[in-house]
Amino acid sequence: MSVVTSRASDPVVTIGGETANPVSRKVPIVFTAVTVIAVLAAISARSGDTAFRFTRSSADPTQLPEMHLPVCPTLWVIAVLLAVGTLFAWRRLLVRRKVPMWLVAVYGTLAVIGFLVWAGVGHAIPLVGLLGGALSLAVPLVYGALAGVIGERVGVVNIAIEAQLLSGAFTAAIVSSVTKQPLLALPAAMVTGMLVGMVLAAFSLKYLVDQVIVGVVLNVLVIGLTSFLYSQVLVPHADQLNTPVRLDALPIPLLSDIPVIGPVFFRQTIVVYLMYVAVAVVAAGLFRTRWGLRLRAVGEHPKAADTVGIKVISTRLWNVALAGAIAGLGGTFFTIGSGIAFNKQMTAGMGYIALAAVIFGKWHPIKATLAALLFGFASNLQNTLSVIGSPVPSEFMLMLPYVVTILAVAGLVGKSRAPAASGKPYVKG
Repeated sequence: MSVVTSRASDPVVTIGGETANPVSRKVPIVFTAVTVIAVLAAISARSGDTAFRFTRSSADPTQLPEMHLPVCPTLWVIAVLLAVGTLFAWRRLLVRRKVPMWLVAVYGTLAVIGFLVWAGVGHAIPLVGLLGGALSLAVPLVYGALAGVIGERVGVVNIAIEAQLLSGAFTAAIVSSVTKQPLLALPAAMVTGMLVGMVLAAFSLKYLVDQVIVGVVLNVLVIGLTSFLYSQVLVPHADQLNTPVRLDALPIPLLSDIPVIGPVFFRQTIVVYLMYVAVAVVAAGLFRTRWGLRLRAVGEHPKAADTVGIKVISTRLWNVALAGAIAGLGGTFFTIGSGIAFNKQMTAGMGYIALAAVIFGKWHPIKATLAALLFGFASNLQNTLSVIGSPVPSEFMLMLPYVVTILAVAGLVGKSRAPAASGKPYVKG
């Protein structure tokens, strides 16, 4: 068996000289289940309208009217469109062809619109607030997903994303509280995340300890250490050590005035703007630079990379450290990015959801970012529907982000292949 790469991001597996194009049944099955749910929702829907509000407040320079959608007709139209998409997915399966990503994106968008119409009947859904909150909640997930992509692409499974996010949040809170300069907290958090990454790399690369075990131990260690320091140091001296100064929002002229898009994407803090840059740099660097070529070579076939003169161990070490720095920067959003004092386990398992975004995104930085945005949207959806007084049970809303994560990873990701040497130690010679 060999691996032939037609493009940097699209590996094709060949067996005996013939191309094997694996097709998964997961997507059509998930489509079928969602379509059935949509039909049931249309049958049982209450009469009335659902409004969508496109402006945040009366102070916005451009005021757009609300859009009112009748619930029952809208749900039936969406159910029909979902059924058409499902039939198309099954047809693709019968001819042994994959379901295109654009269809998955359109199908998911229609399903979300249908859910909002059904859940928000009789209320106005603040679309700008919903999308803006989703972006905010997705920021640490995007940073964590980028760290996971870099780690696995170079051959190291970065289970310690949770520890890197939490250590970054802890460091940012202290540095910002002491110096009253939140910008100084950004590099400090990156250094802390880098140290966690280097510990992971040292044990897994030098001492050949199982990478998953090291990552889990680091997560537990950092959670315990920060919890202890919080109780023994931060709580008694909260005024001096745990009153982080929040980063100011920096609206971008002209862009911030664009309806809907402007308030969501261009009225953010520097942490969010750095996220945009990080996604673009990592995506371009992985597939268009010598650094990315060497990184991917080490993650796919370290022995071949070693043969041509690439130092496998040092390449893995410094890239895992880089991944830790990126995740540490993402952890600042929990404290100085949101203006919230540090608290025990405030990352709440987002490092693991970031790993799910890596898998859902098939180890590609752009796709992993989109997956992180999806999880952020699911997390914020529960807050929005609770605020408008939706009749959806609160217990269902609390589990919604995790249901979306399970469906995305187990149902929509299809068949995918991780980097061949990911998680495998390399011994020279």
